[in-house]
Amino acid sequence: MNRRTRTLLGLAPWLLAAAHAAAPLQPLGCLIEPKSVSDVGSPVVGVIETIHVERGDRVVAGQPLATLRADVERMSVNVAHGRAQGLGELKAAEANAELARQKLARAVDLANQQFISGQALEQARAEALVADNRLVQAREQRDIYGREHELARAQLGMRTIRSPSTGVVADRYLNEGERVEEKPIFRIAVVDPLRVEVVLPAALFPTVRTGMAMRITPEFPGALPRIAQVVLVDRVIEGASNTFRARLSLPNKDGALPAGLRCKADIAGGESAAPAVPLPTGSSRPPPSRGGSELNLQISPSLRAVPRL
Repeated sequence: MNRRTRTLLGLAPWLLAAAHAAAPLQPLGCLIEPKSVSDVGSPVVGVIETIHVERGDRVVAGQPLATLRADVERMSVNVAHGRAQGLGELKAAEANAELARQKLARAVDLANQQFISGQALEQARAEALVADNRLVQAREQRDIYGREHELARAQLGMRTIRSPSTGVVADRYLNEGERVEEKPIFRIAVVDPLRVEVVLPAALFPTVRTGMAMRITPEFPGALPRIAQVVLVDRVIEGASNTFRARLSLPNKDGALPAGLRCKADIAGGESAAPAVPLPTGSSRPPPSRGGSELNLQISPSLRAVPRL
C-alpha cells in the first residue's frame, strides 16, 4: 500500500463525518396544542337555567359560564341572613346579665350590713352566673347563625359554574333546561402559552436541553416564525423509531395563533447541535466551520475536494 492510499484511508473517517455534518438539517415536524384542556362540569346536580358563554368565546379565570336553578338556595340565604342579622336575643341576654350583676352588687352590700341572709346572697350570685352563661350562649348562637349564612351562600355559589382558567371555550355540551349530573358542560382550552410537541432524532439528545430556544413556524397562512422555549425533554428514547420528544412553551398573548396547528421546528441559538469534527493527528487542515444560528455544520471550502497527494 503506497503513501497516497494510506493517507486517503486515514482521512476517510474524518471526511465522511464532515460531509455528514455539512448536510443541512431538515426542519422537524411538530404540533401546536393548548397548554391544558379542562372539561368543566357541575359540583352539584341541577338544571341549567342560563348559559353565559358560547363556543369560541374568550374567558378569564372565575368568570361565570352557566347558572343552575337555585330558588331554594336563594331562600336559604335570605333566611340565614335574617338570623345572622338578628340582635334581639343577644340584646336581651346582655340586659339580663347586666341586671343580674346589679342585683348581686346590691345583695353584697346588704349582706355586709347584715340585712339579708347568706342564702339570699348565694342565690344572687347564682342568678348572675346563669345570666352571664346565657349571654355567652347568645353570642355563640349568633356566631353559628353567621356561619350558617356563609354556608348558605357557598351552597348558592355552587349553582354558578365558573371557568377554572383563562382561555377559550373549546366546546359546549349541554343547553339551557338540561339536567346536569356527571356529564361536563364546557371544555376550556388554555391558549397562552401554547404547548408544542416536537419529535427529534436520537442524535440530538445531547444537544436539546431545558431552557434552550427553538424557532417554530406554524403551517398557517400569514403566520410568522416564533421563538419557543424547551420546558421538558423526555429522558427515554423510543427504540423502534430512534426518536425522543420535547415539549416547548410558545407565548401567545395576542391570541392570534390558534391551537391544533402543525408546524416546523428549527433549533435556534448560539450553540451548534454537535461538536466540531476533530482533525487527524498531524493534519493542518481546518475543521468544518460551525453554524451560529441553526443546527447545521458547514464544511470549509478547502475541504470540498480531496487534495491530490
